[in-house]
Amino acid sequence: MSPSGIQILIVVLVFAVLFLGPSRIPGLGKSLGQAIRGFKKGLSTDDEVDVTESVQQEKIDGNEQVTQTTSEKEKDKV
Repeated sequence: MSPSGIQILIVVLVFAVLFLGPSRIPGLGKSLGQAIRGFKKGLSTDDEVDVTESVQQEKIDGNEQVTQTTSEKEKDKV
């Protein structure tokens, strides 16, 4: 005779209350729900392309050019 699904669930819940305490169980459920939502969102937005690095690199390159141009102007004034 093997235990049914309900019996296993009851045993798991009893151990969770004993080890975590009743005050931590709602927080555990909330964090588990957020993790599942984040995972589903990550799967659904897989088609998007991440261009963060290339945009940041362009900004950095643009700032270097502006800095060089500004320093060249200062040299011309002196």
